[in-house]
Amino acid sequence: MAIRTIREIGDEVLTKTCKEVTKMTLRTKVLIEDMLETMYQANGVGLAAPQVGILKRIVVIDVGDGPIVMVNPEILETDGEQTGEEGCLSVPGKSGVVTRPNYVKARALDEEMEEFEIEGEELLARAICHELEHLDGHLYVEKVEGELHDVDDREEE
Repeated sequence: MAIRTIREIGDEVLTKTCKEVTKMTLRTKVLIEDMLETMYQANGVGLAAPQVGILKRIVVIDVGDGPIVMVNPEILETDGEQTGEEGCLSVPGKSGVVTRPNYVKARALDEEMEEFEIEGEELLARAICHELEHLDGHLYVEKVEGELHDVDDREEE
């Protein structure tokens, strides 16, 4: 496993649409492991493949309940609304207020290419929405209400 370089806002790869994963290869499994390691090392709650320069429809998320790997994910259903601070590993040192659904139901494939559904509320719902947008070349900054502001690192300790 290896820590990958996280691409930052302004990098062309973050604006591109990712391709579906048609089969699980050793190379893709290594990518998933590297994404998890990279996300944990950066203290993130989610990471999408384009954030490490790979245009595949893969995201990893961990909101504190263990890692979730989503291959070719799609949102099936949303409900409610939540507004709160959001940041992104590709927009370091900044955050902004974003409104997202409070509940999300999604379908994806796991590392064995087995289909599963996942339901999430609050932070998990926010993370799923945020990460899936990366797969279509979008960053949360497009949805920020008001201005981006600097993150005070002391708040996170």
